Amino acid sequence: MASDREDPTHTEAAPAAPRRPVSHRGVVISCVAFVVAMTGAAYAAVPLYQMFCQVTGFGGATRVAASAPGAALERVVEVRFDANTAPGLDWEFAPEQRSVEVRVGETKLAYYRVKNRSDKPVTAAATYNVTPAQSGYHFAKMQCFCFTDQTLQPGESLDMPVVFFVDPAFAEDPEMRGVKTITLSYTFFPKATPLAAGAAKDGKAPL
Repeated sequence: MASDREDPTHTEAAPAAPRRPVSHRGVVISCVAFVVAMTGAAYAAVPLYQMFCQVTGFGGATRVAASAPGAALERVVEVRFDANTAPGLDWEFAPEQRSVEVRVGETKLAYYRVKNRSDKPVTAAATYNVTPAQSGYHFAKMQCFCFTDQTLQPGESLDMPVVFFVDPAFAEDPEMRGVKTITLSYTFFPKATPLAAGAAKDGKAPL
């Protein structure tokens, strides 16, 4: 026969704590913060990548130098110049000399010439790289038109200087042992220009 007395070892389970309602506001705030953070990271990645390329020479990007090397070496390298324009840019763009011989460690000056063939002012920016790509770490520019945007009036021509050198460390790099020619290449891309103050937009004068 079962005993009417309660088992002293038996305990009733505590009632479950009521579940708190999910805060939709917190979820929305978290999602918005994530999107903002990712967007900021995407914009920051471009200048950071450019800085990384300039420091390391990755992808054929050249370095920027504040001063020239102390002395030039006997080793000579031919530097060839290449010029291109992106579709939609009505500019005539070419080097004033196709190539130049430069001693490693020697500072050299070269010129590119550009002309705006359109009937309106145009602003463009130049990207650059060198080939072979691994030589970018040793190719340094002290002055270059590619450092800033260029604006040309209708029919305007401009001679643009490039001051560069091949770093003496080039001669000590085993990967550069068989390199006798470096090609410096530029490509101009058109840039959108903001409307001048007071200019009409979509055929309507600003309010």
